[in-house]
Amino acid sequence: MPDTWRDIAARKQKQRAERIPKEWLLPSSYSVGSHSDSVLNVPRERGILTKEDLRITESYDATALVGELAAGKLRSVDVVTAYCKRAAIAQQLTNCLTEIFFEDAIARAKELDEHFAKTGQPKGSLHGLPMSLKDCFKVKGYDASVGVAALCFNPATTNSALVELLLEQGAVLYCKTNVPQTMMALDSHNNVFGRTINPANRHLTPGGSSGGEGALVAMRGSPIGIGTDVGGSIRIPAMCNGLVGVKPSHGRVPYAGQEGGMQPGSSRLAIESTAGPIARNVRDCEMLLRAVGNASAWLFDPDVLPQVWEQQAPLHTCLPSVRVKQPLCVGIMRTDGHSTPLPPIQRLMDEVAQILRSSAVPSWSVIDVVDIDITSLGPQCLKTFNGIMSIDGANTWLDHLDKTGEPLSPWLQGRLRRRPQKSLDEVRKLQADKTELQTRFLDVWKESGGYWSTPDSKAKQGNKTLDVIICPVAPHPIPEIDSWNTTNYTSAFNLLDCPSGVLPVRAFRQADAEGELQRSPPLNGWDKINRKLWTDVDRKVYVGTPLSIQVVAPKLMDRKLVEAMAVLEQMLSSPLHTGAEKASKL
Repeated sequence: MPDTWRDIAARKQKQRAERIPKEWLLPSSYSVGSHSDSVLNVPRERGILTKEDLRITESYDATALVGELAAGKLRSVDVVTAYCKRAAIAQQLTNCLTEIFFEDAIARAKELDEHFAKTGQPKGSLHGLPMSLKDCFKVKGYDASVGVAALCFNPATTNSALVELLLEQGAVLYCKTNVPQTMMALDSHNNVFGRTINPANRHLTPGGSSGGEGALVAMRGSPIGIGTDVGGSIRIPAMCNGLVGVKPSHGRVPYAGQEGGMQPGSSRLAIESTAGPIARNVRDCEMLLRAVGNASAWLFDPDVLPQVWEQQAPLHTCLPSVRVKQPLCVGIMRTDGHSTPLPPIQRLMDEVAQILRSSAVPSWSVIDVVDIDITSLGPQCLKTFNGIMSIDGANTWLDHLDKTGEPLSPWLQGRLRRRPQKSLDEVRKLQADKTELQTRFLDVWKESGGYWSTPDSKAKQGNKTLDVIICPVAPHPIPEIDSWNTTNYTSAFNLLDCPSGVLPVRAFRQADAEGELQRSPPLNGWDKINRKLWTDVDRKVYVGTPLSIQVVAPKLMDRKLVEAMAVLEQMLSSPLHTGAEKASKL
């Protein structure tokens, strides 16, 4: 009799538990779900981490670690061991890991240290840096089950393209992180590994589908992690954990060779997912994207453009009309026209616009801030995105589940069911709609395009172009588990293939819990559900949680995106944590 999904899950969890050294185990009272609302400080309290472990994991960001390792001021084995220990603690508190390969990582770190001792040179641009990966990446000898029982105990025989690149550049991979079932849900729960908990507040979602990655980085169990994003799966966990996350354009970061749960070639008919960093600041994300771009990434994946980082258009010169030191031009998109942001999100957007209008930085004598109105495009983007994402009728995923009798996760119940596969003509029409929306969106960047709603710009109809757009990540604060509503504020930019990133701004304050909804009727069913996240919850649950914005750049302008995010981070961000968290801000 074949194993049931319960049998497989039990074996898989036992395998994972046995890969954590006994001396790194917490008392049973610290098991997942048994702790207080926040566990961010537990690693500092239990005595498993030495003073040196704490210094390594709290006094350096990823960029600083790369510099110290390359200069021989830190040994990779010490850095990797410290992060393995902290990841082990994070796993016991938040259930964020899937595959654990600490022993392999420490052995590789020793080899890299020996290489440095012999040659005096680092191996690659990421020499000795520990990095975590979302479970969908294939690493030789380990599963890429993505939390589906039918895909367990089938170790990868090859590495994903990005894994090969990272290893070539000297990175040390030591664990993979949890995902939701099907990787199409917004809470990271599956029947094999269980549910990942938000480390700052166990009542709230850590996000999905890179939720395990977000929880691990938030716990300082990883200096930088790699997630994937086809509808918000990097940006949503970044928002939920108060982190920075960047979704590149397709063609910038190798993606080939992953386990997506779908038939080979399916992505060509749908929307291409992209891989990108989740970190604690913008400079770490830029460091990783620069390292990938300068590592001949096109030799690992035929979809990657043959262009190193320095060849990508920078912030000042990416468009013909832009001159060096011209004012930074920022568009404020307050709503997508499909789900109206709740009062605290509206207030945040007003604050950001006001700060930018009253601020300046050395590179710009002034910042131009304009309001843009894309309400005529937002609902169409969601309709087209949903149509493209359902072309196979969910049949492949449900076939995987049927093999072991595995049920759907809670968030997917009522949302995912078998449907007829779309016909060739239906797929063609959806792709035509996508191209039309991408073409129409080009006008959003132009002052003359008809989407700028600032009175002066309408009157002048000049030749200005936006550098970036700032908009909400979601129309609501971080919701409780299994309560996330629409992804349109993120998925629209997957459909449009615009690089976009998330930037934490400040914490939700008690005053943010005030404010009433407009008396007008909901725009639609999605908007009605979104309103319930304000009217049907105790708003105290939001207090202290991060409030973040999304920053968007034109297609393939990834370097421009992170450079603009760095400017905005300097102008907008304030510490979200205290104590040791604050000390690590570099």
